[in-house]
Amino acid sequence: MTMPEQQTRKTRELVATGQRRYVPNYAPKEMILDRGEGARMWDLDGNEYVDMGAGIGVTSLGHGAPALAEALAAQAGRLWHTSNLYFVEPAVRLAEELCEASFAERVFFCNSGAEANEAAIKLARKHASLRHGPGKREIVTFYGGFHGRTLATVTATAQPKYQEGFEPLPEGFRYCDYNDAAALDDAIGERTCAVLVEPIQGEGGVVPAEAGFLAAVAERCRAHDALLMLDEIQSGLARTGRLFAYEWEDGLVPDVVTIAKALGGGLPIGAMLVGPRAAETLQPGSHGSTFGGNPIAAAVARVVLRTLCSGDLLANVEHQGERLRKRLDALHNEFGFIAEVRGKGLMIGAVLRGEWAGRAGELGELCRRHGVLVLQAGPDVLRFLPPLNITDAELDDGMDRFEVAMREAVDAGTG
Repeated sequence: MTMPEQQTRKTRELVATGQRRYVPNYAPKEMILDRGEGARMWDLDGNEYVDMGAGIGVTSLGHGAPALAEALAAQAGRLWHTSNLYFVEPAVRLAEELCEASFAERVFFCNSGAEANEAAIKLARKHASLRHGPGKREIVTFYGGFHGRTLATVTATAQPKYQEGFEPLPEGFRYCDYNDAAALDDAIGERTCAVLVEPIQGEGGVVPAEAGFLAAVAERCRAHDALLMLDEIQSGLARTGRLFAYEWEDGLVPDVVTIAKALGGGLPIGAMLVGPRAAETLQPGSHGSTFGGNPIAAAVARVVLRTLCSGDLLANVEHQGERLRKRLDALHNEFGFIAEVRGKGLMIGAVLRGEWAGRAGELGELCRRHGVLVLQAGPDVLRFLPPLNITDAELDDGMDRFEVAMREAVDAGTG
């Protein structure tokens, strides 16, 4: 199915207003999404889309999930905000449940992944200053990684395209090649206070850590009394078929894990999970977040977390991930446009090759016109992050539309 070209007057006016009034750091599609149900969305013109991006991995249980709407409405009728001067039950309960589901002893709540990583960076520096003094402040990150858009997290992001024009950048970061265990000895040393690493690089092209790599990072951290900090903002919370992606590496126990995206099911919430080694580091006055632990976001996140921890949900992630891979493999076998399908669970990247390389954005737009929303991870990778509870019918419909779009691209001679 191809989306009709005609737009209503209301859509045209809203798009024009958004283009005029938004700071132009984004380039939204010329459409107005209006409502959603499950893995489907509709725009103001009535066009239907299968959502294979889930708001960049955020709407983990799809759109309009009744249990989330009920939790939101119930809390909205009680209390919206108090500040962190006081305890509120939803946030206290959520902190306890996150600790029970993980390695963590304490939790810091914020509103986004960038804030969670900012907190982790501050915690690492403070922890080192308390134990070692000023000479141990360096944080190691990896080429291809992505950790956020604040000045500190964009510096931690070892990709020059995100840093250009924002200099001078904060000091104290060192970069290393991802999946290169031999390079770790040069990168991690006596000045290292922490290593921040994604178990699967999302924005960097859906690149998983090779078996043993995270364990090698952990070993170097132990040898140099550095914190092992895992950025699970995109890969965490059941996205790979386990609650955290690092759990696929046997025996690995981090000191810090940052999460966001999937936790709120669509509401803004992030968290830094801290193990016993650094749990007491941030004392009163050392860090904060005005809206962190918001009662409404926390109430909804409790329902999300309970669902994401269920065996049925985790089994569905693995089941649908395998089905998605099979569809992509079949298309590759027919058209030969995919060099590699990589990732785990429902965090999948299709790496384009040959004449298709560099055209992920172009192909994503063609998909949108055929009623399926996919993401890209750089110019060469089509990225799939559908809702974790996507059904067989929704996945099949989305991939049918994707196939039609790819056939049109081949027929038009773009591949």
